[in-house]
Amino acid sequence: MHAPVLVLKDSLKRESGGKVQHANIQASKAVADIIRTTLGPRSMLKMLLDASGGIVVTNDGNAILRELDIAHPAAKSMIELSRTQDEEVGDGTTSVIVLAGEMLHVAEAFIDKNYHPTVICRAYNKALEDAIAVLDQIAMPIDVKDRGTMLGLVKSCIGTKFTSQFGDLIAESTTYGQPLPPGSATNTRVRRKRLRPTPPNHGYYG
Repeated sequence: MHAPVLVLKDSLKRESGGKVQHANIQASKAVADIIRTTLGPRSMLKMLLDASGGIVVTNDGNAILRELDIAHPAAKSMIELSRTQDEEVGDGTTSVIVLAGEMLHVAEAFIDKNYHPTVICRAYNKALEDAIAVLDQIAMPIDVKDRGTMLGLVKSCIGTKFTSQFGDLIAESTTYGQPLPPGSATNTRVRRKRLRPTPPNHGYYG
């Protein structure tokens, strides 16, 4: 049997084995470290300069990764993961990248012990099943007609966003569209509040 013939540029080289695995993990961790500081209640904004010369200030993980020019295949996969999360869920783009980076960081120690990658993947799948089981145990039903509960949920969702400084105003605005029993006093009061005009030169008015 003849050995395979590979046609590569002079500047390229072919690598395999544990060295490539560690390089892929390091590249993925580098992507996660870029947006790690944009997660949580003390998150910081990133100032980006796009290709057209415009300045973007955001802490959205997908928006930040979208502006990166990356050539490494593993790092590109992390950006694709963020894009898929944004399309399928619409939120959690930063969390999914940070979590993936940490999972790869933990897996690196097992690769050093010569565990096969498929064994590590099976272990993570088992951990996923256990995590879902725990979430099912601690989950609690929510009454969507309870305005106080819905306000708390909305505030927790926008707590890390740039709009968190207007948290109370945004939470109140979103819960106005919440379905209520027809003809109820609460529903009538909300409608009347929304129709009241805002006096000139007086900021926000409710």
